[in-house]
Amino acid sequence: MEPKFIFVTGGVVSSLGKGIISSSIGKLLQARGYRITIQKFDPYINIDPGTLNPYEHGECYVTDDGMETDLDLGHYERFTGIRTTRNNSVTTGRIYKTVIDRERKGDYLGKTIQVVPHITDEIKRRMLREMDRDKYDFIITEVGGTIGDIESAPFMEAIRQLRWELGKNAVSVHLTYVPYLKAAGELKTKPTQHSVKEMQGMGIQPDVLILRTELHLSDSVRMKVASFCNVDLECVVQSEDLPSIYEVPVNMQKQGLDAAIMRKFGIPVGETPAMKPWHEFLDKQKNATKIVRIGLVGKYDLQDAYKSIRESLNLAGIYNDVKVKIEFVNSENITKANVEEKLKDFAGIMICPGFGQRGIEGKIIAAEYTRTHDIPTFGICLGMQMMVIEFARNVLGFADANSREMDEHTPHNVIDIMEDQKNITNMGGTMRLGAYACQLKEGSKVASIYKDKLIHERHRHRYEFNNKYKDDYESKGMKCTGINPDADLVEIVEIPELKWYVGTQFHPEYASTVLEPHPLFVDFIKQTLPSPSL
Repeated sequence: MEPKFIFVTGGVVSSLGKGIISSSIGKLLQARGYRITIQKFDPYINIDPGTLNPYEHGECYVTDDGMETDLDLGHYERFTGIRTTRNNSVTTGRIYKTVIDRERKGDYLGKTIQVVPHITDEIKRRMLREMDRDKYDFIITEVGGTIGDIESAPFMEAIRQLRWELGKNAVSVHLTYVPYLKAAGELKTKPTQHSVKEMQGMGIQPDVLILRTELHLSDSVRMKVASFCNVDLECVVQSEDLPSIYEVPVNMQKQGLDAAIMRKFGIPVGETPAMKPWHEFLDKQKNATKIVRIGLVGKYDLQDAYKSIRESLNLAGIYNDVKVKIEFVNSENITKANVEEKLKDFAGIMICPGFGQRGIEGKIIAAEYTRTHDIPTFGICLGMQMMVIEFARNVLGFADANSREMDEHTPHNVIDIMEDQKNITNMGGTMRLGAYACQLKEGSKVASIYKDKLIHERHRHRYEFNNKYKDDYESKGMKCTGINPDADLVEIVEIPELKWYVGTQFHPEYASTVLEPHPLFVDFIKQTLPSPSL
């Protein structure tokens, strides 16, 4: 079968959950046996979100091949289990840079470069790129932003052209918001009508409408939308608020979203897939009643800043039959005087990744408290580095130990900049990025958790454990149990004598999915549970 294209757009307001809907469509098509991939096209002019403040854009997600991307790619991977690449994430900045670079080389033979056709042609080329590989049956393309944004206009023009060129091999799915006016006691469809009208003005007629709503929509409301927006009734689907984002695919399936899309493509619908593993996961989620409190020690008081970590913890809790209650602890506010008060009631502590000086002393104090009180602790990237610095200061006796990132002149640089990073001036896309090998030490805690000797995990950092101090750490009880076999870089540290005290230089949260939660997170949560009564 020729590849089919599904374009997912949003209207009325942002943050409606296009990434969740795109992931859900992908999951439902996978359940029918189709090969899928999902692309994200973002209208912002940054080359990638790597240099964006997490308060601006949430978490920066990293692919296996080292691309810094939008956090929606995390949803794609968690829902579907696919492995995305740099081809799955495109920004306006990358589009314009490609076109300008070609113009500078003379590739356009002196022509005047314009948004149409040069920018739109490059957008189309990237949207169609996966088609050439003959690997997928369905290519889902999500466009960020909201209909009517100036920035998204070239993307919409590219979609208009592609729909014409692809004919029956293209379907448009539009996600809008249906607000409820409490004073009037009414749900209002007018914003949806205006959003669709704006799309029609761009030459695009949506095939499927998904109505984001906080209240259940009656059939009469759906019929009104279908009539006013020229969409079949079966193609008007509502997306209500649900207790968990992982219930969305099931809700979409119940309303026949995947069947409606199949009919639009002229593909026989057949029987509805059972999705047994997914339902088993949801049953475990619903049946989990006990609560485990985990403290998230970091500096970004924003849920999306640690999105993959939060989701990995939640998934690990479900597979341990518990609900994980994640509570943010601002590391800027942690002092030696109040650390016990802030951390004593948590079953486990996550020391979060990040960049820069702000909040690191609080992370170091937190690491000391959990180490000396044997509280299960998991440090990731900068979090792992703070565990290493704390150990150097309070166990190895190097009171002035630090990272070169925080103190360039520290005499005990237990964390140092990588050799190949020293002369880099461009900040974007120049770190150690993507998946690297890690050899696990036989008999270590992490080896027993992974049940493997060689693993591959994703990285995003410039600074590393300084091997000059490796013997000092090993002799005092902090073991280096994960080593990159190519560069001899320390990837994992642990203290075997403690219940669970592990730091990873890599980001294991990127590899955790709904049906395959990451083993480190699963074991971490397992160690936070009270021992079963005899």
